[in-house]
Amino acid sequence: MADDADIASDYAHRLNEEQLEARVRFEGESETHCIDCDEEIPQLRCESLPGVQRCVDCQSIAERT
Repeated sequence: MADDADIASDYAHRLNEEQLEARVRFEGESETHCIDCDEEIPQLRCESLPGVQRCVDCQSIAERT
């Protein structure tokens, strides 16, 4: 029989899996400059996130809204 810790652990695991599935996924060709502030997007970010359109700061703001 499962105790409270097992139940809480299972719930946390399921919640984490759901959040991973719902994360933003980028596809396509990356922009060289942010579509919001026009700052150059670092090459490493463009290579690691195909289809990225915003710099880190603007992406953070967009995800909060």
